[in-house]
Amino acid sequence: MTGAPAGEIAVRGPGERMGFFTDTTVCIGCKACEVACKQWNDLPADGFEFRKSASYDHTGALGASTWRHVRFVENLAPSPGVRAEAEERLAAGGGGNVPDIPAVGGGADSEGLPDLVEWAEDNAQVDVAQAVAAMDSWTFMSDVCKHCTNAGCLDACPTGAIIKTEFQTVVIQADVCNGCGYCIPSCPFGVPDRDPYDGRAAKCTLCYDRLEDGLEPACAKSCPTDSIQFGPYDQLVETAKGRVLALHERGQRDAYLYGAGDEPGEELAGGLGAFFLLTQPPERFGLPAQAESPAQENGPSATLAGLAAAAAAVAGTVGSVVLAHRRGSRRPRWRW
Repeated sequence: MTGAPAGEIAVRGPGERMGFFTDTTVCIGCKACEVACKQWNDLPADGFEFRKSASYDHTGALGASTWRHVRFVENLAPSPGVRAEAEERLAAGGGGNVPDIPAVGGGADSEGLPDLVEWAEDNAQVDVAQAVAAMDSWTFMSDVCKHCTNAGCLDACPTGAIIKTEFQTVVIQADVCNGCGYCIPSCPFGVPDRDPYDGRAAKCTLCYDRLEDGLEPACAKSCPTDSIQFGPYDQLVETAKGRVLALHERGQRDAYLYGAGDEPGEELAGGLGAFFLLTQPPERFGLPAQAESPAQENGPSATLAGLAAAAAAVAGTVGSVVLAHRRGSRRPRWRW
């Protein structure tokens, strides 16, 4: 079984590693998981506004009040300007390749995207058959905290507010968090966020309170297509591998796992507790191709420097105490 070292688990008790497996090929973008997450965790809404090029995605991204977020990804071709720039750089010997997909957020020229409000006003009647056929131009993915094996947010937290539970899930203790924000840049996935009202960090807890009572998380419970599956981590990985093989046999050869089933030494953040089945490059969903936390990459040298400084401070303090005692003082004079 893969997982975090026993010394990192702060909550002792019976339990095995639990996780999420999100299959994007069966996600219909209903956002039931978002609603269930907000209801159970008493999180506020993110507003309701139709914006140009924003489609039906009102939440926009994961945040302090959005712990599950369904991405609406429109499969648009790169704009002519982007392709022309790439071809110029290739001709100049700059390396790379002509992009096949746009960047997250559209990639196509924003002026070429439809204004949904204007479209709705001009089209009182909807052609249902045409709308169903157009569904192929969309890809949906329910994003969430990855509950990493090597959690950068946990390593960066100076107060011990971020811990690993007996289920090897990563949880932020609101009553211990001091709002320093160190966890935010330390997460390669951009998951933790500070609440604008009290300044404390917040993110998905994988419904730790429900897990303690033997219940599955609210988002998985509400998913009508089983796009979000919850269970013992090792079993989920095997289920996910079987799903990939089944899709390959059906001819969908582009299906692969993101965050699980990697070769030793190549795991994303040591392996993701919440992993995904994707059929397109991860960048299309706003996921990094590589996911090493800055805190972990700089950890060894910083740790050695800190230990050396601490040792020097202790040695200096002891020397001061001994010197003061030899001078006949009744009490040692502490010289910091």
